[in-house]
Amino acid sequence: MPFTLPTLPSVPGADPDRARVADALPPLTVEQVYQGVDYGKKGVDFTVALPRFRLPGKVDQLAKAVIDQFQPDDYVESVTHDKAFLHFMCRTPTLVRAVLEQVHTLTHDTPSGAPEYGTNTSGAGKKVIIEYSSPNIAKSFHVGHLRSTIIGAFLSNLYKACGWEVVSMNYLGDWGTQFGLIAVGFEKYGSEEALQKDAIKHLFDVYVNINKDAEADPNVKTAAAAWFKRMEDGDEDALKNWRVWRELSVKKYAEEYDRLNVHFDVYTGESKVGKKWQDFALQRLDEMGLISDSEGAKLVDLEKWKLGKAVLRKKDGTSIYLTRDIGGAIERYEQHKFDKMIYVISSQQDLHTAQFIKMLHLMEFPWAPSIEHVNYGLVLGMSTRKGTVVFLEQIIREAASVMHEQMRKNEEKYAAVEDPEQTSLEVGLTAIKIQDMAAKRINNYTFNWDRMTSFEGDTGPYLQYAHVRLSSLARKNPELLPLPAPAQIAAETLAAQPAAREIAFLLGTYPDVVRTALRTHEPSGVVTFAFRLAHAISSAWETVVVKGEADAERARARLWLYLCARDVLGAALRLLSVRPLERM
Repeated sequence: MPFTLPTLPSVPGADPDRARVADALPPLTVEQVYQGVDYGKKGVDFTVALPRFRLPGKVDQLAKAVIDQFQPDDYVESVTHDKAFLHFMCRTPTLVRAVLEQVHTLTHDTPSGAPEYGTNTSGAGKKVIIEYSSPNIAKSFHVGHLRSTIIGAFLSNLYKACGWEVVSMNYLGDWGTQFGLIAVGFEKYGSEEALQKDAIKHLFDVYVNINKDAEADPNVKTAAAAWFKRMEDGDEDALKNWRVWRELSVKKYAEEYDRLNVHFDVYTGESKVGKKWQDFALQRLDEMGLISDSEGAKLVDLEKWKLGKAVLRKKDGTSIYLTRDIGGAIERYEQHKFDKMIYVISSQQDLHTAQFIKMLHLMEFPWAPSIEHVNYGLVLGMSTRKGTVVFLEQIIREAASVMHEQMRKNEEKYAAVEDPEQTSLEVGLTAIKIQDMAAKRINNYTFNWDRMTSFEGDTGPYLQYAHVRLSSLARKNPELLPLPAPAQIAAETLAAQPAAREIAFLLGTYPDVVRTALRTHEPSGVVTFAFRLAHAISSAWETVVVKGEADAERARARLWLYLCARDVLGAALRLLSVRPLERM
């Protein structure tokens, strides 16, 4: 029989079952009460903390007004009063069916043809630029860049899921005195063959060698500074090789980002910031009386805001990256007219970023308040098992290698994997990403290969295993497929099983998890949700069985529950830039 329920008050962007308190306490609107509804407390579905509404009268009287007016219906079966709180319980058959129907419809029957469960349109018509990763060409891709890449990719996916137009931007360190050094070094240590083979590694080797020379001979640095001055002045002979190095490096990085499941709309860099905008920034700051001269260098005094003094131009007239950052921000607004711009930069750069944003505010750009810095803590002790990590490629290769060894330990399962090399790479990358995003991003964490590659405990491989196991149910139960239309599935048979209810309730919270992540810019909330869902699924295997259930109606309802769980777990993993696996 098709599933129909009475309509409920509409709240923009909200679930419909939060109107009870507003009806009983007339000063409140449904929207106000919706903001005060919490979930996740043990043993109850939803909780309202009455004091947060600051209504006249005692809490006990307010609670009594709600309880006296309460009538159980198809949605909510009970309300209880406990101190300052009201606790609500949903009617299980309705909860389970309503959630599973919504998950199914918004995953498989959307007008766009793409899965939409958990997405929203809160950012429709708005544009955000997210700058992240931003490694230096010819220098090592250190773990700070890796964290920026992982967190930035998540934010990019998150904003898209919330309806924003997203421009993912990689702002390469492709300009500065080090390129003068590399140019001088390339004449001595360069090899076209090695450059074509791996531009990033070869330029790094050249840089290391010429730096050693510079330590012994001060003339090397003088020659490097002169070369960079020629580059800044637009000398074509000085720029010719640099252009090739940049292009080859970007190509190599793009390949490695693809393996990480990270994609950029724009590869820009310090070199791309027009001199026009840098000069404009200096002139504007000067007109406002904010620039002082110190032995030929240009400084901005930000002591009043406890941000020290910032150098904007060196004595020899060349720019530094703070000037280029300011010019770049102005240029981006002129080009994109963004509604928000986010910089994903390490907390080690908090002072630099605060100086940069403060200067944009002082210059009175109306869009300056829309710039945000999303920072993150340090990764401690990241290295390969043979030594220190220098390149992104080493991290990727090591992740695949460690995971491959883990997978080989189970010979039977290993033999069933179609492409063990690719699978071990994906599981290894999942291990790195989930370890990185599991805690609040501002926290430092210690990198640990053994812990993060385990299939037990809260790890990336554990989440992949949960998704694979859910995916295997359809393959192992072909006699139950195809499932009938959702309205024809006996979802009410799941109501008697607490483990099934727990899964359905968690699935219903996913849209809120996404909205909260947008507010906090924390991937850890999504990771925590994924672990909670994986644990709930694991707890259900013994009681909510599909294979071996004699009643085909019950078996189909259970399979539907698990397939919906697979869809939502997969959506959460994709939001975290992880590719969910079907087999491993």
